[in-house]
Amino acid sequence: MRSHTAVVRPSRPRRDVRVCFPDDRIFQGPIGTPLEAFVRVAYPQVTNPVVAALVNDTLRELSYPITGDAKVRPIFMESGDGLRVYQRSLSFLLITAAHELFPQARIVIDHSLTDGFFCQVEGREPFTPAELTEIEARMHDIVDRDEPIIKQQMPVAEAQALFREQGYQDKVRLLSFRQKNHVSIYTLRGMRDYFYGYMVPSTGYLRHFGLVHYPPGFILRFPTPAQPAGLVPFQDSPGLANMFREYSNWMQVMRVTDVGSLNQAIKDGRIDEVILVAEALHEQRISAIAQRIAEQRGRVRLVLIAGPSSSGKTTFARRLMVQLLTHGIRPIALGLDDYFVDRDKTPRDEFGEYDFEALGALDLPLFNQQLLDLMAGREVTLPRYDFLAGTRIEGDTVSVEPDGVILAEGMHGLNPALVPNIPPAVCFRIYASALTQLNIDHHNRIPTADTRLLRRIVRDDQYRGYTAQQTISRWASVRRGEARWIFPYQENADVMFNSALVYELAVLKPLVEPLLREVEPGTLEYVEARRLLAFLEWFLPYPSDRVPDNSILREFVGGSNLQDFGRPLENGLEG
Repeated sequence: MRSHTAVVRPSRPRRDVRVCFPDDRIFQGPIGTPLEAFVRVAYPQVTNPVVAALVNDTLRELSYPITGDAKVRPIFMESGDGLRVYQRSLSFLLITAAHELFPQARIVIDHSLTDGFFCQVEGREPFTPAELTEIEARMHDIVDRDEPIIKQQMPVAEAQALFREQGYQDKVRLLSFRQKNHVSIYTLRGMRDYFYGYMVPSTGYLRHFGLVHYPPGFILRFPTPAQPAGLVPFQDSPGLANMFREYSNWMQVMRVTDVGSLNQAIKDGRIDEVILVAEALHEQRISAIAQRIAEQRGRVRLVLIAGPSSSGKTTFARRLMVQLLTHGIRPIALGLDDYFVDRDKTPRDEFGEYDFEALGALDLPLFNQQLLDLMAGREVTLPRYDFLAGTRIEGDTVSVEPDGVILAEGMHGLNPALVPNIPPAVCFRIYASALTQLNIDHHNRIPTADTRLLRRIVRDDQYRGYTAQQTISRWASVRRGEARWIFPYQENADVMFNSALVYELAVLKPLVEPLLREVEPGTLEYVEARRLLAFLEWFLPYPSDRVPDNSILREFVGGSNLQDFGRPLENGLEG
């Protein structure tokens, strides 16, 4: 990698700047010295490289010139911001290498999959394994050369002309909604492209990656937070891949494939059609799942619904109940969240914070006993968890019919340790997640976790009394819990359901922006809030009152007509 040195002087000339790192080490250098030079001196030998930094609590690229005294906090690749910088830069490296070898090919960074990005190629046949080997070799060669990645500001009109010439109509369409007059363009070996977010300063940082043939495309693999200095063994996720493929087909039906086309639908007055079709596709999928359960009536007694935070599991469960009723199956619903132990008994994570995602945060003996009682035809009094008080209270008294079904939703539903005493043959497992495939453009994907975080910020404000800052502060812990307790079990599902809605970020935008602006400056949560606010600038807003009352999105924005659905059934009343 290129060698940089910050000049350390015994005295402080007036034209020098001082940079202070978290361990109180201070380095001096000439005014305008790139941040990278100071970082290289402060962290000369690390297996987990610094790829960006907070400069006076603002996220900056390593190419950022230091023009005044500054406090600098390094961003390592294993962090959320660091991993995004690495992945984004690696995507540019892939696009550049593929273009040099196959100029007619257009790379599409489609969605995340198995510790990587699933990619496809347009303009030619899919790459063969031999061609992918050739591309990977070219990428390694570019890394070894430590080529600079150069950033420049370009007028929007000029950028549109550039991308029009390159045939990137998605970028041309996106920039037509740009609110600012300029846009950042990156250049690598003569290849110019727009990327949302920061890059590493040169390709020498991008040592760890791989390409895996995965028809009809391939996977660009990269390190994980748990292993930032290498790649974990590849594990296929065919169920997840099929769910993404189905959602891609849905987007083609709606003629909304990126943010620019969503904005265009809003501008043209076609968004109501998009909403109706998106919701109809959800209903069609839920109906098909209910049909599968109905075909096993009498054998399936317990339907377990699992998925990561803010996936809409509760509303999905209630809509599934409606569909089961059309088959004459009278279900009752249990929420795993209602089986939380009292807050003072909640296990804590390695940071001393409450670990609500741990399996031990649930009262498993009570949950399993009530399942056995219900299947035996006995009445039980369900608990109900008061999130504000952090304690359980008494809920409804329920029973289930001899061939009825119990629906239990929560993040641990696919974990066999949740129901060790229940015969597997009577269980039907569903994985639900909001797997957003609406990307900014063909090279800039929207992380599925960002959609879920925005959902959660809006919901927590309305229903749980948490500020956006509190929700963001817990998000890293939530993600760690998901990686430990959910994702390893997702392929155990009998069926998967994608709760993402192609239009939802336009609806969430006007609701979440005021909450994000309330985050206190000078905090790590403020850095994340600024990132999300900048991301939301790309979207035109759309009012939430146009969302159908039974939509999964209503679970977060409020106004669901399913909020109390099932309670008369649980109480044994007609209705």
